[in-house]
Parts: sequence; structure tokens; C-alpha cells
Amino acid sequence: MLKTATDQLGTVHTFKTTPQRIVSLVPSQTELLCDLGLEAKIVGITSFCVHPHHLKTTKKRVGGTKKVHLDKIKALQPDIIICNKEENTLEMVQQLGTICPVWVTNILTIEDNFRMILDFGKIFNSRTEAQKWHDKLVFALSNFKDFIKDVPVQKTAYFIWKNPYMVAGTHTYINELLQLNHFENWYQTKERYPEIILEQMVVDGAPDYIFLSSEPYPFKKNAAYEMRQHIPKAKIVLVDGEMFSWYGSRLLKALDYFRILHQNLQNEAAEAVIE
Repeated sequence: MLKTATDQLGTVHTFKTTPQRIVSLVPSQTELLCDLGLEAKIVGITSFCVHPHHLKTTKKRVGGTKKVHLDKIKALQPDIIICNKEENTLEMVQQLGTICPVWVTNILTIEDNFRMILDFGKIFNSRTEAQKWHDKLVFALSNFKDFIKDVPVQKTAYFIWKNPYMVAGTHTYINELLQLNHFENWYQTKERYPEIILEQMVVDGAPDYIFLSSEPYPFKKNAAYEMRQHIPKAKIVLVDGEMFSWYGSRLLKALDYFRILHQNLQNEAAEAVIE
């Protein structure tokens, strides 16, 4: 029986049967597939697919998110390869398309995230589990919005890279979660991941908070102290990058993380806050 579905780039895919062998090239989507009860169908992952932790010893690693070993993927004989517009390159998707259908997600908003979950339920005949996760996240999101509604808006810059310094700008999932948390993105009018100069930030007035993410660049306290020399007025905070940039089922844990983050910022008791 033919099954037709359209991915988030608008590509229509037709499957003769439900895909049984999955290669996932996006860490957060690998985690989601496992949470949907599809772990047994996953045959290939990236080196960055670290959740659940045991996958690194039970699944074949085929490279990273930007560069993969095509021969290793081909040898796994996948029925479908899961990619993402931001995480994976167009060239990679085109090359992978010679092996089997490549399903590409594009997650910029929480609604995009919800659609991805339900799409996976449809593709992999896991509708019940997908609907459970969808409903669980909708409920948790509603509760979080009640929690956050009276929290004042704070201007915040979210750093993702060093040498050169890069931040999250507009049209990103990070920007979406910053807005959800009442953190007004200092660079929301800029391109998606602009390079910036610290001295210019001071000239522009500097935000209330500077968030230094744990990924993709692993910012540590020494980087925070170094940045303090350039931007003395902003509070610099080390944050968990997975919570701000991983979509899928990770959103549930992220909402709990955000509550604690706000409480710590309010109390100014978090070790992560560099005064």
C-alpha cells in the first residue's frame, strides 16, 4: 500500500511500505525517534548523536552532520535518511538521495517542531506515540507560558561560537525559544548567525544578559571572564546549548530547564552567572 507524505521543504515522498531501516543524521531527531519507540529501526547515526547515551555502542556511526561516509550509509541499506535543512548541507542531501529517500525537516518554530513529530508518526506508523508526545508537549508548553507570563523581558545576546564570535539571529529555533522565555534577542534583526565584534556591542549599549552556549562551541568560565573585560555591564551566563537548540522531544526537558534558569537568574545564585 503506497504511503505519500510531504517533508518540511515541500518534497513529496512515496513509500511502498513503512520504512524499517533508518539513518538519522541529526542528533535531536535521533533522540526523538527513540522516544517514539523507533530505536530498533535506527541503523545509522552521527558521531554527535549522544542521546540516548548507549546508541554510540549499538548503532553504526557514519560521520558528522556536515560530512558523512556515503559508503558506510549505502552498506546499511537504509529505507530512509532523516536530515535537517540547517544541520546538513544541500550537497549532502543530494548525494544521499542517490541511496534512498531523504526526509528533510526545517525547524524554525515550536509549531514546526510539532509538525515534525506528527510527520514521523505518520511515516513510521507510530501515530499513537507521536500524538502522545505532541499532546504532552502542548500541555507542558501551556503551563510554561503561565509560569513565564509575568517575567519581565530582558535583552539577551546568545553566543554560539568564538574566533570569530557568532550569535543567534533571526529565523532560528534558538531565537524562537529566547522569545518564549521573554529574552529579547539583541540580534533579532540580524541574519541567522551573524559574526559580531564585542566592542561594537558596547557601543550599541550592551544587553542585560549574554548567554554563552555549551554547543556548538563549548564555552567555559574562562571565556566568560575574558568577555567580562570587554562588556562589564552585562550579566554573562553559561547555558546548556542542547536546551536552546535541540528540537523534538527535548523540548519537554528544556521547559523544565528554563524554569530553573529563570529562578537562578532571579535569585542571582547560579554558579553559571559571571558577575
